Amino acid sequence: MLHTCSRRVGSTNRNCAGIDFPIFQDAGDGRIDFLFLAPASLQEERVIFVHRKGGRAQRPSCASQFHPDAALGSVELRRGKGARRASGLACVIALVAASLAPSVPHAQGRYPERAIRIVVPFAAGGGGDLVARKIAQRAAPALGQTLVVENIAGAGGAIGAANVARSNPDGYTLLLAATSTHAINPAIMHKLPYDPIKDFAPVAMVANIPTALGMHPSVPAKNLNELIRMVRARPGGFSYSSTGSGSINHLAGELFKKQAGGLEMIHIPYRGTAQSVVDVMAGQVPLVVATLSAMLPHYRSGRLRIPALFNDRRLKVASEIPTAIEQGVAGMSAYTFNAFVAPAGTAPQIIDQLARAIAVVMSDAAFQKELEEFAIDPMTDSGPADAARVIAQEIAKWSPVARASMLKAD
Repeated sequence: MLHTCSRRVGSTNRNCAGIDFPIFQDAGDGRIDFLFLAPASLQEERVIFVHRKGGRAQRPSCASQFHPDAALGSVELRRGKGARRASGLACVIALVAASLAPSVPHAQGRYPERAIRIVVPFAAGGGGDLVARKIAQRAAPALGQTLVVENIAGAGGAIGAANVARSNPDGYTLLLAATSTHAINPAIMHKLPYDPIKDFAPVAMVANIPTALGMHPSVPAKNLNELIRMVRARPGGFSYSSTGSGSINHLAGELFKKQAGGLEMIHIPYRGTAQSVVDVMAGQVPLVVATLSAMLPHYRSGRLRIPALFNDRRLKVASEIPTAIEQGVAGMSAYTFNAFVAPAGTAPQIIDQLARAIAVVMSDAAFQKELEEFAIDPMTDSGPADAARVIAQEIAKWSPVARASMLKAD
């Protein structure tokens, strides 16, 4: 039976397709007829061999015959009893199989060969769109190809995410996933057209865009704890605005109410972040939950106060704003994460290549500072495993908040 598998170049792994075998040594048990090593990419090589159920192995009879594509490998024949006359044919089969084996296309060694499409599932101009475009520009030299950003907005990011989930898993389509696409939508949508875990292969986390609590300057509270005491003294007497029902800003407000001891505040949904902030500055609503980046210019002009940042740590761009956590509201962290993901089934070596290119971009101190100026928290030490872990954590975090808010969308 013909078997194929892949391993890293230089690996001493002796297990392939569930069968143990020594590399370039007599097997002794006759289980392996021949072995061929061929490069599939700069990081991996192909292992192609025939497995027999029985027989005794003998010394290789056609070692050192090279396939044109096999600069790193050679063919060995291990023949059992009665198989001596088939040795030449077996070598030919090994060479042909190496050139035609479909599970790891040879073209992957040259990836990428054309432009890579990045789908941002939101309208242009937002924080995620900014992150995607800046990374696309800087990752192009490392990948040797252009990265083109395409905005496919609608349904809280679900339309763009579904587009990527249905795309060919060849490494030429990526999604800038966010909290809404991968953590909130699964909790509030009855018929989500994708599975946030099964339909995607995580590449890397790249940024967090923290939310914060803003308030009109006329609110007499000097800090977050004074505001909490005021809200407790007047149950239902305070309201807060947000981008809209089911948004990260809305759920951040609901999480704050819960973590601060069960506060009673009325949520007022708006169709966009800008208007939700403008009406607080106009005194129509006393409080707002929005991204810090959306409120920062108004905070600096004195038209808005920000008593708390909903993040694990302060941001350098506004280091004077304390977090809710350091003011005693445990677990009050709410941000829009940005992560690159590919369609499920994308080859691991392509995922690794993309992750390395992104890591180079994110490790640039000048680029980190550039993102921080927009109140975006760069993630500088991430990869596929870390991205998968964070996405799973965010799903577990926001699902119960959405259910408690009795949110449901079709």
